Amino acid sequence: MGGTLIQAWPSVGHIYAEVAARHGWNNLPPETLNQNFAAAWRAKESFQHTQEDWANLVDQTFAGFCAPPPSQTFFPAIYERFAEATAWRIYDDALPAIEALASKGLLLAVISNWDERLRPLLRQFRLERYFETILVSCEVGFTKPSPVIFQLASRQMGIAPGQILHVGDSLSDDVAGAKAAHFQAVLINRDAGSEAGEWIKSLRDLESLISRS
Repeated sequence: MGGTLIQAWPSVGHIYAEVAARHGWNNLPPETLNQNFAAAWRAKESFQHTQEDWANLVDQTFAGFCAPPPSQTFFPAIYERFAEATAWRIYDDALPAIEALASKGLLLAVISNWDERLRPLLRQFRLERYFETILVSCEVGFTKPSPVIFQLASRQMGIAPGQILHVGDSLSDDVAGAKAAHFQAVLINRDAGSEAGEWIKSLRDLESLISRS
């Protein structure tokens, strides 16, 4: 979902700064918050997408800006803000690609490391109607790259792993995880240079990729 179909809008840092301002912490720099968030995200370990996990990550992002930390003050408001569709934006290529693939009769699924906010977001964006199966890590109890969540998707869809193509924005979670479960896999890298390699630059590229297979 995140990084593949939708992205935080205008950015995580902008949303964090917006919520912080409503609680008395004004003029925090979104760019710095983005940098802090990216560093905390890269350093995370055993992240299960619980509210406690998110609170710790938010505290790290705001380190040096707020005392007491957000986990003791306005973290619940941040958590709720990201449950709203207005905190997100569907990538321009996402809906056209989904509709094109669905029109070919292909079964589509979501396999996402997320929490209880995902299904309401899918409904707000009216995306859930396109997917045969929706697997959320908080419900399954396993996060990508665990093969368990992929294997469950295969069983629920009634399709052999080798006939499923998984698309995602993480080499470790999406590509390596899917391949370990014997899925086909491709990386979506919208920031790639002019020549695509072991990735696609747009979800629209899936149409020609599938036609060739």
